[in-house]
Amino acid sequence: MSDRYDKGMQVRRKVLGDAHVDRAEATKTDFDAPFQTLITEGAWGTVWASDAISLRERSMLTLALLAATGNFEEIPMHIRATARTGASKQDVMEAFQHVAIYAGVPRANHALKLAKATYAEMEQTDD
Repeated sequence: MSDRYDKGMQVRRKVLGDAHVDRAEATKTDFDAPFQTLITEGAWGTVWASDAISLRERSMLTLALLAATGNFEEIPMHIRATARTGASKQDVMEAFQHVAIYAGVPRANHALKLAKATYAEMEQTDD
């Protein structure tokens, strides 16, 4: 693999955690391997690996963009990642308030519903 892939895998593990990445890697097939390489190099090895902004800020941007574009299925994963990126619940609320004003209240409302459920799940597993 490339240096960008290796860096991407390192950042992906830092943000999402080893358990998440190990589960994803275990289900990778020949069919989706090219896609997994693309996102590991592009998203994780380029965008998330940049030191131009902090992981906290990148996490907030990602959550806002996911909500604004209606890509809700990724929100729980990125809410769980906030435990490693440093984005607080207040940061997430601020991001979703921006979504409400600039992209629509229904999208922000649904994102908040997913965030609340994910935070509750995280709190239960911490016990």
